[in-house]
Amino acid sequence: MTLLWAAGGAVGGLASGFALRDLVNRFTRAGIALPLVSAAVLAVLAIRFAGSVEVLAFACLGALGVALAFIDTAVRRLPDVLTLPAYPAVLILLTVAALTGGTIGALGRAVLGGLTLAFVYRVLEFLNPAGMGYGDVKLSGVVGMALAWLGWPVLLLGAALAFVLSAVVSLVLLLLRKVTLKSTLPFGPFMLLGAFAAVLLS
Repeated sequence: MTLLWAAGGAVGGLASGFALRDLVNRFTRAGIALPLVSAAVLAVLAIRFAGSVEVLAFACLGALGVALAFIDTAVRRLPDVLTLPAYPAVLILLTVAALTGGTIGALGRAVLGGLTLAFVYRVLEFLNPAGMGYGDVKLSGVVGMALAWLGWPVLLLGAALAFVLSAVVSLVLLLLRKVTLKSTLPFGPFMLLGAFAAVLLS
């Protein structure tokens, strides 16, 4: 059964990757690898949420997240054409999961968690606009919504991992002299990777 879920996730990832590839290629030619990465990510998520309706919400965010990570890594942008539709899509799918699974409380927590994380990122962006972009703020809300659905500890873990991963990669690149102390890295990929890790560890 696990293999069937993994296969289904991989097929869905390939489909979403091909569907989003042209959009990603507007910003970076790295989009050629998008379907394979999306297939791997969605296969893992399908295994993690096998047998649950919430798999649809996390698969949706996973597909959009991979595309956003590709773009942000290449050109340091998190385009609205991907971040903004993620909100209604994930919220609707989580609502379906809540109504069918009797977890209305989780839905309320998800909304509150999304608002909380977006507020935190907005404050960070205001205090240090050079290190945090407004695209990060917009992405943080939907990421926070997904993480908080799984619980407050998962939200805290995902948020913390984003900064830990960013710090570790920055230190490694600094030691390798690939960046300087004045350099900044795109934060979106770390936010998404941290969320992905927290979901798998939860």
